[in-house]
Amino acid sequence: MSALYWQTIGEGDRDLVLLHGWGLNAEVWHCMIERLTPHFRLHLVDLPGYGRSQGVGPMSLEQMAETVMAAAPAQAWWLGWSLGGLVASQIALLQPQRVSGLITVASSPCFAAQDDWPGIRSEVLSGFQHQLGQDFQRTVERFLALQTLGTESARQDARLLKSVVLNQPMPSVEVLNGGLEILRTADLRQPLAQLPLPLPLLRVYGYLDGLVPRKVAELLDAKWPNSPSIIIAKAAHAPFISHPDEFAEIIGTFVAENGI
Repeated sequence: MSALYWQTIGEGDRDLVLLHGWGLNAEVWHCMIERLTPHFRLHLVDLPGYGRSQGVGPMSLEQMAETVMAAAPAQAWWLGWSLGGLVASQIALLQPQRVSGLITVASSPCFAAQDDWPGIRSEVLSGFQHQLGQDFQRTVERFLALQTLGTESARQDARLLKSVVLNQPMPSVEVLNGGLEILRTADLRQPLAQLPLPLPLLRVYGYLDGLVPRKVAELLDAKWPNSPSIIIAKAAHAPFISHPDEFAEIIGTFVAENGI
């Protein structure tokens, strides 16, 4: 495959790797760079097959985690948004000794709804997979619009997400379908419950998120009592875009309190 796109920037003494969500690329973190670089050495990554990391077909969650991990610092904090949260979590499971701490944002260890678990209905994800082959761009735009629905800045935020996609090379239909398949089938609830302590794990959610219901936070609070959660009141699926200052403060505070 071609080289994984990887940009390192910042003045801090801690490494923080940022992993984006489905359909997007590392430019989605643009609003965070100025806020986080004084405190961290940021690593901005396009996941395999996305953005500037072209030349690769669809991967399993474990393959994606191993590919990213191969280019990563020996020791780092990992922050993953949505699908990126699954990748970062898989990295923590594969090589916990290389993970200083894990932060998941608007993510779930199991995105698909089940009898006892809130999430996206499996047929909705399957529908997106089917629609990608028929109307590629409209399907991606529809999924991006769902991520900002309900927030005060929804229209503006959706435009920003769309520009992030259109300003970089688009993933192939196969790669996008592979990402949806991960969201449809991955279930890391039990493995993550066995994460070695005292690995710091913070979960950040949007109260208005239609893709990762806030009920997930409550259920995981009970399952993972050592992992704090924060719900940003007026945010949806992209809280770092709608509430960048609050988000940056949450990240900075958690790392400062749990850093070694």
